[in-house]
Amino acid sequence: MGSYVIVSTKVRREVVEKAKRLGINISEFLRRKLKEEVERREIELITRRLNELNEGLDAIDIKRVAKHVREDREES
Repeated sequence: MGSYVIVSTKVRREVVEKAKRLGINISEFLRRKLKEEVERREIELITRRLNELNEGLDAIDIKRVAKHVREDREES
């Protein structure tokens, strides 16, 4: 298990009181939501990077590459 840090924030008292009345475990809720948001943004970043790589791959002329490979094989 990794190490932990304390994260604090200000929340309007009324919101905290309502959350407690509704049985919401504020700490658990915030941990879960923060984890979900981090994962969502990681996926977003990876998707963006994959799209950039895909654009680069689309620029490769496959027929030209195949031609060069055939030429190299014939020369060997």
